[in-house]
Order: sequence, then C-alpha cells, then structure tokens
Amino acid sequence: MFFILALLLSFANNTIKAQDASRLRISLLTCTPGDELYSIFGHSAIRIIDSTSLTDYTFNFGTFDFDDEGFYIKFMRGKLLYFVSIERTDDFIQSYMAMNRGVTEQVLDLSATEKIALQHKLLENAKEENKFYKYDFFLDNCTTRLRDFITHNIHPTPALPAVMPANTSYRDAIHQYLDKGHQPWSELGIDILLGCRTDKIMTAAEQEFLPDNLMSAIDSCRNKKLVQKKSVIYQQLMNNDSATPTSPAVLFTALFIFVTLITLINNRFSSILVNIFDNIFFFAVGWLGLLLILMWVATDHSMTKDNFNLLWALPTHLLLPFLKKSSTSFAHKYFSFSFYWTAATLLFWFFLPQQLNIALLPIDLIIFIRTGDRLAKIKKANKAL
Repeated sequence: MFFILALLLSFANNTIKAQDASRLRISLLTCTPGDELYSIFGHSAIRIIDSTSLTDYTFNFGTFDFDDEGFYIKFMRGKLLYFVSIERTDDFIQSYMAMNRGVTEQVLDLSATEKIALQHKLLENAKEENKFYKYDFFLDNCTTRLRDFITHNIHPTPALPAVMPANTSYRDAIHQYLDKGHQPWSELGIDILLGCRTDKIMTAAEQEFLPDNLMSAIDSCRNKKLVQKKSVIYQQLMNNDSATPTSPAVLFTALFIFVTLITLINNRFSSILVNIFDNIFFFAVGWLGLLLILMWVATDHSMTKDNFNLLWALPTHLLLPFLKKSSTSFAHKYFSFSFYWTAATLLFWFFLPQQLNIALLPIDLIIFIRTGDRLAKIKKANKAL
C-alpha cells in the first residue's frame, strides 16, 4: 500500500512539474532548407503555447519589409533592418507546408521561472521600438538571435557543443548547403562577393548561425538536458527533380579553350573577334572589381571585406577598351603589369588566405593569355617602328 502511494505521489509530482505554474510550453522550431537561395540554409523560430490565455504564437526574427523605401540599396549596403514578427503558429506551419519545407519541434525543458523570463524578453523585444535589428547572415541572424534568447535566460548557461568538424570554416558550411541544393552559380557568386573572413574556422558558438546546427547543439547540450520532447510537425516530401545546371567550371573551361584557340589562330577574322571579346570581357571584369571594392569599403557587410578576388578582378581593366586611344608607352606598361600580376596570382592561387572558387581559375587564365597576347603585339609593333 505504501509503495502504491509513493508511486502516486511521484506521478503527481511529475505531473505538476510538467504543468508548472507558468502554464507555458516553449519550443524551438527548425525548418528545412527551401529551393530558393534565400531559403536554402533553413530557418528557425520560437513557439510559445500559453494555456492560460489559450494562445499559440510563433516569434519569427527573419522578417523584413520588401516595400521598404530603397530596399535594394539598403540590402546591398548591409543596412536593411530585419524585425521580429509574431504570428499564429498554424499560419507559420501552413506557410512552410505550402513550400514543402519540413518543420521540427523541440520542446524545451525549462523551469517555470525560465519560461516566464523568456516569454517576457521575447514580448519586450517584439515591441515597435525594440523589434528592428541590422541583420548579419553569419553573426546576427534569425537563428543566432533565438540562440541568445534561449541561453541568456537559462541557468546554468547551456554548454552547446560543436556539431561540425573542428576545422570547418564559414565558407565550408555554406558550401555544404549550396552543393546539396544544386546551386553552383549561387556558390560562385557568393564566393566572389565574400572575402577571406569567411574562411575563418568557426568556434562552436559560431557554427550555430545555421538552423540545423542550433537544433543539433541543443539536442546535445553537455551540462543539462534542454529538450523535453522532439517531434516532426511536417515531414518534407522528397523531390525527384535532381537536374543539376551546367557548372561554372565547365562553362568557363570551354570559354578558356575557345579564347586560346582564337588567340593562336591569329588571322584577320580572329583578330576582330578577340578585340571584341577583350573589350567586353575586360570591361565586365573591371566592373566586377569596382563592385568588390564598394562591397568592401561602402557597406556594413562584415564578410565582404578583405576580398582576395580583387587580385584577378582588377578595377583598372575598365580602362582596356580605351587603351587604343592611349599612348603605346602606357598600353605597354599596363599590359606588362597585368600580365606579370596575373602570372603571380596563378602561381599563388592555392596558397592565398582566401579560398577562391576553382571555377574562376579558367577566367584568370583567360586574363593571362589575353594580356600576354596584347603585350606581345605591342612589343612587335614597337620593334617595327
């Protein structure tokens, strides 16, 4: 009889603990990656069920106003403000189901005091005067914000472990998602825009900028149990469309072979063709170099600075279409500098402190061949004078 009574008391105590005085249930929602670039890294949100007020809301820190005046300029300069929005959880989940993006819920094992504190902080942050923040994809995003809200309101502070190999950089991490999502052109564009800071080896905390990593870290918390229950709210349906676009490396290699051939043929038609190509190609490379400088010095994006892609994307290439009007001496000096500079870049390509996209190697080889050819022709013309 005493044994049965003890079991009943234990069950009652556990029930009271499960239904604590806060009458709150707080969960981390993790959404699987989508097909578009903006969604390919997944998403995180916090769900709060309040049994007292009979509400079920989700706090989403990944909201921005597409109609914001100067949206594109602010986005490019890293000055676009994101904000936290509150929406009914049913609406949130339905929107991800419509996009065929899975949703996993981790009910957090928190005390009543911790739940109340977390709810209070989230509601305070959602006020009009507090809800805006300057988004940084790597350092301050919709997932790191949730991580901080959770860890700063739990005692002792959760010790979240690293969930990726010890030598993983930011660039390695995003490459995994882009490769899995068959986005070679997006990967190329990102590799061009992001500088050497992206090749920094991440700490355990820095790995949590990705939603999947935060979910895994919370599952594996070292100093306490953080997850009371984990379940899949919506299972993503498998997509059989496995078509992969032509990779930049293949296309640029084909372009390199074509340019090499028309350079070697060296007849009247090929001369006209390479002159047209040079004007378009070098002008485009020069504009790209100018963009990289602007992304370095004129934006708030932390990872677009210190960009070694400027070694091959020289902004001075913008001058090439006008070199015919310049003195032979200036043209000789410019192509001489560009040729030897490009040779040095090729020589040290794999030893730079920044991982350059391998698809850009044929582009740099084209610069090497075309500047070398132009330099040889100038020297030949000078000898004929």
